[in-house]
Amino acid sequence: MRETDPSSFSGLSRRAWLKRTALAAGGTLASGSLLARAAPLPVPESSKKLGAPILSPEYGQPAPQESDVVRRPTGLTPTQYSSWSFTPLQDLHGIVTPNGLFFERHHGGVPDIARDQHRLAVHGLVRQPLLFSMDDLVRFPSVSRFHFLECSGNGSAEWAAPTGKTAQFTHGLLSCCEWTGVPLATVLEEAGIRPEAKWLLAEGADAASMTRSIPIEKALDDALLAYAQNGERLRPEQGYPVRLLLPGFEGNMNVKWLRRLKLGDRPFHSREETSKYTDLMADGTAREFSFVMEAKSVITHPSGGQRIDRGFCEISGLAWSGRGRITRVDVSTDGGKSWRQAALQEPVIPKCLSRFRVAWSWDGAPAILQSRAVDETGYVQPSRRELIAVRGMNSYYHNNSIQSWLLAGSGEVSNVHV
Repeated sequence: MRETDPSSFSGLSRRAWLKRTALAAGGTLASGSLLARAAPLPVPESSKKLGAPILSPEYGQPAPQESDVVRRPTGLTPTQYSSWSFTPLQDLHGIVTPNGLFFERHHGGVPDIARDQHRLAVHGLVRQPLLFSMDDLVRFPSVSRFHFLECSGNGSAEWAAPTGKTAQFTHGLLSCCEWTGVPLATVLEEAGIRPEAKWLLAEGADAASMTRSIPIEKALDDALLAYAQNGERLRPEQGYPVRLLLPGFEGNMNVKWLRRLKLGDRPFHSREETSKYTDLMADGTAREFSFVMEAKSVITHPSGGQRIDRGFCEISGLAWSGRGRITRVDVSTDGGKSWRQAALQEPVIPKCLSRFRVAWSWDGAPAILQSRAVDETGYVQPSRRELIAVRGMNSYYHNNSIQSWLLAGSGEVSNVHV
């Protein structure tokens, strides 16, 4: 398989690099186009027709031609109830997920909460129990940060067999946006933390009263009480009017519709961290409090359900780690026999999605595409075999193994285990 290695072009100008890449892909560089045809093309003319007026005066909508870029639930029809919906990662660009495509996971449906009636209680091992309205919270100094959010069940169906047809269904319980809110440390300091406080219980106002125990170190580090994402107030399905954000921790701990924070001297061992959200190991024991989402990546183009033509192809995807920055992503086109380092697109932010890219020329032979992420702690994303050797086959959560895509000679891409 012939490949175009960008590292060999480091001394070339951008135009020279584009020309050499185009030639490797069987095209030519003419009139500023990367893959221009040999024959001249007619220049498209203006429609010369007056365009439509403002189509959505109250809230803008995507172009009608993009109507198939949607969240999809777990195999149900739109009229049936589902507690999951998946972000179409393969259709997105950059690292930011639009609010309307941010994945959903609910434990008791989406509650209807009036912002002016909602309250957040802070009590337990504090010097002064406090009750905050949303106006109170918004008055505190705010911060805005970019972070990913990933359900610990992301990829859970892939342990035993390659079931997801697209990146949406293999990795789509993952999204990334700009979060705005008040640091949790600020609010806790207002209440006064007693020295014996080591944990806090976060509880939501949904029908399930979703509750999780949070180490005090995390609460005082980078936790946010988030009330906005991507510049607008939270959507109801994302926890309106306020949610807990714990960058890098598994999604269920980022409690939505947050109504109570209770400080204590030990974990609270709620239902969601005993009978649920534990990792069953090969010997039958359950690993508890596995909070951090380890380094992971996925190629989104080309990926399952897509089709490509032979010649130039930019392999692109996403990498992330709950422990900090992504420092390197390697890409393989031969099922892991050899690897090439991909370019990381700026910005590269801790506990945030990072976009990686690598130029490639496909010769039409079958190929197996993989990506492997490395984070700033030196942790290397494991292969499926490496992960199973440690965890066994009883696991459900925290599947961060390398994803493989089979590129057939027809150009069709499908999910495969190697």
